[in-house]
Amino acid sequence: MYDWHDGGWGVGTWVAMLFVMVAFWGLLAVLVVYLFRATTGRHESAGPTERASPANALAILDERFARGEIDAEEYQHRRELLRGS
Repeated sequence: MYDWHDGGWGVGTWVAMLFVMVAFWGLLAVLVVYLFRATTGRHESAGPTERASPANALAILDERFARGEIDAEEYQHRRELLRGS
């Protein structure tokens, strides 16, 4: 009969199986993340963004006020700050 030391797999085989298993699960995780990003349609880059112009800032401020995110007092205060710069 075979026991632990006669004809069994050596330590190198177990280490190789460990690396293959870690590589398999790592590739599976990368595939899941890739599919998630591909299906959500979010393709935002992490690069530098364009600097907002004062006209864009005022338009964003107008939208926030229209959605009710800010009140009239805060809207007027921020509008004065943007026009003053």
